[in-house]
Amino acid sequence: MAKKVDVAVVGATGMVGQKMIEVLAERKFPFANLKLLASSRSAGQVLMVGGKEYRVEEITPAAFDGIDYAFFSAGESISKEYGPEAARRGAVVIDNSNAFRMEEGVPLVVPEVNPDAAKDHKGIIANPNCSTIQMVVVLKPLQDKMPLKRVVAATYQAVSGAGKEAVDELKQQSLDYLEGKEVKAEYIPGKGAKRKYQIAFNMVPQLDVFVEDGYCKEEVKMLNESRKIMGLPELAVTATTVRVPVMNGHSIALNVEFKGSLSAAEARSILNNAPGLIVMDNTDQLEYPMPLFADGDDAVYVGRIRPDYTVEHGLNLWVVADNIRKGAATNSIQIAELLL
Repeated sequence: MAKKVDVAVVGATGMVGQKMIEVLAERKFPFANLKLLASSRSAGQVLMVGGKEYRVEEITPAAFDGIDYAFFSAGESISKEYGPEAARRGAVVIDNSNAFRMEEGVPLVVPEVNPDAAKDHKGIIANPNCSTIQMVVVLKPLQDKMPLKRVVAATYQAVSGAGKEAVDELKQQSLDYLEGKEVKAEYIPGKGAKRKYQIAFNMVPQLDVFVEDGYCKEEVKMLNESRKIMGLPELAVTATTVRVPVMNGHSIALNVEFKGSLSAAEARSILNNAPGLIVMDNTDQLEYPMPLFADGDDAVYVGRIRPDYTVEHGLNLWVVADNIRKGAATNSIQIAELLL
């Protein structure tokens, strides 16, 4: 049995932080002490974990004294301010923001794909973007069999990825729209965006801010992170990321071109035997992955596996996962389990 460790969850009152706490308890993570940290605004709240009450504390540098593992899910600025401080005080930081993902010397880890990378940390390990995680869990076993040439991803990303307020807004907008009331929008495409859009009965082709050449940051993350995780710095990857009116569970339409022949049947067999995956691909019975099936699950679902006849060696796949669990909370805790 693994020795017991002291754990902190930063951003404990947020959607991902609360899911981290839930998953720690579910997976019986061996913590002796659990410290729940958040902003001064949330300090003092009481949360139940495994039948025991824990009071949320304000995040300070001293809060990390004696902590072995610190799970961060409070956003990039908090991670940059307190992540290095926690690491200096002896904690292994597993960070769910974009703060350190592309930094040299910081491992970017998906346990089913590059578990050994976690061991090379210098105090901080980055958890990848949620869409990247579910994409590479599918791509890695295929790449091991037949090298990838090109990957085209179109995402259908749930509102939970924008936080609890966005989920509540989707519910309220839906009610207001159906009742003929004015629909108010505050959270999509983002809190700080110069324009806000209704997401109920709509789709918004922007996640995060726009950067260069018309790409938004989420699309660039999928390119850069997948290359780093898979150790393929030249891999051709392009993405279009779209927010859709789904509560939870991201979906990706993947078009993959290989350097040699790989049939749909071979791909199906490979994926059936790969870690962390559930193949749901029976068109005769109308069985294929949907966010409703993935909600609350830690697996990545894959289906609609079929040839792409427009290129010599191409396949189309449909990939679905719970973005709050596998895309954030569970993946972070799996990383800590690797180190234990």
